[in-house]
Amino acid sequence: MIRQSNDDKITALYCRLSQDDGREGESNSITNQKAILEKYAKDHNLIPYKIYVDDGVSGTTFERDGFKEMLSDIEQGLISTVIVKDLSRFGRDHIMVGYYTEMFLPSMNVRFIAINDNVDTDDNESNEFAPFTNIFNEWYAKNASKKINAVFKAKGESGQRLGSAIPYGYKANPDNPKEIIVDEEAAKVVRYIFELCMCGKGPGKIAKQLTADGISTPMVYFREHEMPCRTKANMSNVWCNRSVSGILENMTYIGHTVNFRTATVNYKTHKKVRQPKENWLIFENTHPPIIEISVWEKVQELRKNKRRYTKSGKKSIFAGLLECADCGAKLYYCTCKSHKEEHDYFVCSNYKGNTGKCTVHYLRESVLYDIVLEQVQTMLAYLQSFESDFVKSLVDKSAKDKKKEIASRRKKLETNKIRISELDGIFKRIYEDNISGKLSDERFAKLSADYEREQKQLVFDTEALENELNQEAEQVDNVEYFLNIVRQYTEIKELSARVVNDLIDKIKVHAVDKSSGQRIQRIDIYYTAVGLIDVSQHIQELAI
Repeated sequence: MIRQSNDDKITALYCRLSQDDGREGESNSITNQKAILEKYAKDHNLIPYKIYVDDGVSGTTFERDGFKEMLSDIEQGLISTVIVKDLSRFGRDHIMVGYYTEMFLPSMNVRFIAINDNVDTDDNESNEFAPFTNIFNEWYAKNASKKINAVFKAKGESGQRLGSAIPYGYKANPDNPKEIIVDEEAAKVVRYIFELCMCGKGPGKIAKQLTADGISTPMVYFREHEMPCRTKANMSNVWCNRSVSGILENMTYIGHTVNFRTATVNYKTHKKVRQPKENWLIFENTHPPIIEISVWEKVQELRKNKRRYTKSGKKSIFAGLLECADCGAKLYYCTCKSHKEEHDYFVCSNYKGNTGKCTVHYLRESVLYDIVLEQVQTMLAYLQSFESDFVKSLVDKSAKDKKKEIASRRKKLETNKIRISELDGIFKRIYEDNISGKLSDERFAKLSADYEREQKQLVFDTEALENELNQEAEQVDNVEYFLNIVRQYTEIKELSARVVNDLIDKIKVHAVDKSSGQRIQRIDIYYTAVGLIDVSQHIQELAI
């Protein structure tokens, strides 16, 4: 690189201020720094000069726009001197500050001056304690970070919303800026996204639909409405899968505040990592919801059982809902471009490839469609005429089933307790055999691991029983929830992804029975929140 003479070079006046530095008052303000640096440059004839500024950026990182611009000019040979108010303005990482001031700048023949710390690399009388000053500056940043984290933690644990960014679909309350209220214009888009998901579309398809509809992305929307935005960079108005997925999974839209979803690795990197869900703190009903909780929960279930398009471009409205009644595996949707719609079918995923783990459970989609449509129409007609009878019958039936299930669980727990007692004795014997040399260390380790697994399973079963006992009253709420969904439909002439996702939780497909000489296949439809319903049985009970 061709170097310029010092007469052609300029002086760099660098100013930096972080949010924490701003709390110290006017002495560290950008305006004050500029005044001090300009006066020093003029008094010492270090002109012409150029001012580089990083406002609101921590000194523990060197990923700063103003700083990087100054480095670029240094590397191009445009700068002869760098002046800062003090070493902490240059940075608060003693290793990196030492690298730049003691290695990088001298190698580029650039003079460095920190006015208040009496540092001047061209002066032999310069402060020899600068490295210690850098360490104290970093210690200050570390100590400030601890204090901020403590305040942040206390704020998050009290249920206050963390972070300054307002979620898309909301805006600050004019009467209380700390609160958020629904931004109806953006909220319509959020509801539209959830509606598209309920209609069977995944994030990719939804993103394409939003872009095709000309709907502004959240970042573009914020800028258009002069709302606080996380980035100042040029932004595309093309929706991406990640944005859609983030909206579909965000509990903010059901009125809940979720804190500590992310955490900073340390005060130097500022990198944020996603926290496991057990570390989240969820505060319910802290602000107005945009999405009904029933819709949000259904969408989470759909997201859990993602329904992908086949290579032929087809996707069944039942895909992801079908379950093998014998092995519990999902049923594969089988189709191809040459297939007519009536030839598409489902088979047990444990049968595919002829692994022999399960039987085929073959079921044509067209047959399934007719069965489900007929059952849904029958159920709908029955509820419209005999809703109160249905509720009573369903709740009574649920209570009986619950008692049977609890009794079964208690029996299983008793069996486990007996088994755990047996294992105590077995473990003592194998320990003695290991000590005496009759049992190898490897064999002992394997048997011990098996014992631990059984013990953990027992704990799991115990917790499941406790949850079952504590939730006996939920069935009435579930029935009302199901009825609220059904009441939306006065008549169903055909099935759609939205209808199926609204009403049905899963469909169990049994193996074909040919023992009678006819092909008989049982299909069990489990409805949302209430489970398996046999409407014909209710009709028979009424007739009696």
